[in-house]
Amino acid sequence: MELPTKEQVLDAVRIAPRGGHPVLDSAYLLAGLHKHRPHAKTVAVVAIDTHRTRIVHDIDRWVAVELPLPPGGAHMHTESVGTVVDRLAEYSVAAHAALYTEPEWAIHAAWDRLAQLAIGYEDLVHEVSAGLRRLPSYEFVY
Repeated sequence: MELPTKEQVLDAVRIAPRGGHPVLDSAYLLAGLHKHRPHAKTVAVVAIDTHRTRIVHDIDRWVAVELPLPPGGAHMHTESVGTVVDRLAEYSVAAHAALYTEPEWAIHAAWDRLAQLAIGYEDLVHEVSAGLRRLPSYEFVY
């Protein structure tokens, strides 16, 4: 199974995916958590962030198992796929919310930030899939 495209991830953060890809299912869950986070009380924010951390680790574990290891000379990326998907979910939620509450310049900035991250995700997927980029490894314990 391959990593989803940026278009698939951006669709998944808005509409529940149908296909059972674990990264897309996780992106949808992360977006839901980001929607609730700004309105949550402190205790709930801690629970939301804990849940987000587990989902990010689940994505990273899936990537570590499903994708071949790149050669040792491949350049290291600073973030895992899970953290990038989490930020895509966060930025998407923020960009859509900005449409209803923010001035035009802030709407543009939010959508521009999302677009740039989506392009970065696309580049990361290509480089990881081609064995050109290594990802940070994390201990998968919680």
